[in-house]
Amino acid sequence: MPAVIRHYVRIVDAVNRRLGRLVMYMIFVMVAILLWSSISKTFFFPSLWTLEMAQFAMVAYFMLGGPYALQLGSNVRMDLFYGDWSDRKKAWFDAFTVFLLIFYLGVLLYGGWESTSYSLQYNERSSTAWRPLMWPIKVTMCLSIFLMILQALSEFFKDVARIRGVSI
Repeated sequence: MPAVIRHYVRIVDAVNRRLGRLVMYMIFVMVAILLWSSISKTFFFPSLWTLEMAQFAMVAYFMLGGPYALQLGSNVRMDLFYGDWSDRKKAWFDAFTVFLLIFYLGVLLYGGWESTSYSLQYNERSSTAWRPLMWPIKVTMCLSIFLMILQALSEFFKDVARIRGVSI
């Protein structure tokens, strides 16, 4: 494999691995928010922001963890046939289907970018009583979709290397 591809794979994998490891701890943030929600509803006045903030934390946790999950191969697969295939055949199949994933993610990114630009232009807020700005979570979603596309390309290059019998 050319040096530029090996360098690309190393950088993308390192960024997504570090980000994924960091984002794993966001589950504790979400649990803390929900715990405060329970405590405030029981002993104090209920907080308006807790449910929506927990949803935003979950979206960030889920979306920013996606590239790392793809890197680890922990995404959902139909193992009816795939599980019995050789590593080379799996690499061929993955190298082909990654283009479907990239197309899907590209459509998501396009829609997300349109929605994010609308949120920024019109200062969009949620329709709840708390009324938080929507653009921060939309930017987070666009960033994570972009990182997922980069990781999908990295996986493609690794599959091509596996087909050729070369290591990256």
